[in-house]
Amino acid sequence: MAQSIRPRRSVLYMPASNPKVLEKARQLPADGLIFDLEDAVAPDAKSRARELAAKAAHSKHYGARERIVRINGLDTEWASSDIARLAESGANALLVPKVENAATVREVESRMIKHGANDEMAIWCMIETPMGVLHAEEIAAASPRMGCLVMGTSDLTVDLHAAHTANREPMHHSLSHTILVARAYGLAVLDGVSLGLGGTLDYARQCKQGAELGFDGKTCFHPSQLAAANEAFSPSAESIAWARKITAAFAEISREGKAVVLVDGELIENLHIENAKRLIALADAIETLQASAG
Repeated sequence: MAQSIRPRRSVLYMPASNPKVLEKARQLPADGLIFDLEDAVAPDAKSRARELAAKAAHSKHYGARERIVRINGLDTEWASSDIARLAESGANALLVPKVENAATVREVESRMIKHGANDEMAIWCMIETPMGVLHAEEIAAASPRMGCLVMGTSDLTVDLHAAHTANREPMHHSLSHTILVARAYGLAVLDGVSLGLGGTLDYARQCKQGAELGFDGKTCFHPSQLAAANEAFSPSAESIAWARKITAAFAEISREGKAVVLVDGELIENLHIENAKRLIALADAIETLQASAG
């Protein structure tokens, strides 16, 4: 699925079974919202949560924020009803947990089409098991609807028998491998949730680390985490000013038939301009999203 430039700095999980939480989300500064039918919902609340998620996904009260629903896994009794109810809900994407192979993606896609999903509804996949990491490439290539890979670092850490460390050393290979796959296939990619609440130094450092690794943004489980994620994954004012400066300079020399320009002592060529244009487009998209949120 063709990826447009849109902010995904902070994407917030919220239990779809809780109407008050869904109502509060209208005012939160998250770039995206994940209405969760899986881990956050008890078995006896699944049906009610599904209806609330469908209504929230269809609602116009969330502005231009991306609206994603995390369904239950295909190996559960609830997945078929989840897809059937949500296919025509207007959600931007369905998030599938614990994806480990391309067959799962294709099965979700088949059920979505059967139940009337439009061509714009994407499939997002959670990479949260060792097999998911090992098969990330086949997952990414499984369907034109693929839109995003989402790290599930809590489950992955447990499966690896690893420790939660401040710098996430045990996760580095899995994180970088998933980013590499996402970039190779033109997908978005989101960092996993952090156990610390927002405002703590460790949380801010982990957001910064995720941005430096190359993630588009971070999944969050609490509203207090949104500000730090938004800050870490936003282009800085300095980087945007530089991007605009070199883009203008390159446009000028291109009209003269040249392919390289010297700006403030740095050689600038086309590869720098492509990234500059991406940063400018992202900054513009962030500004538009914030304006839509009032």
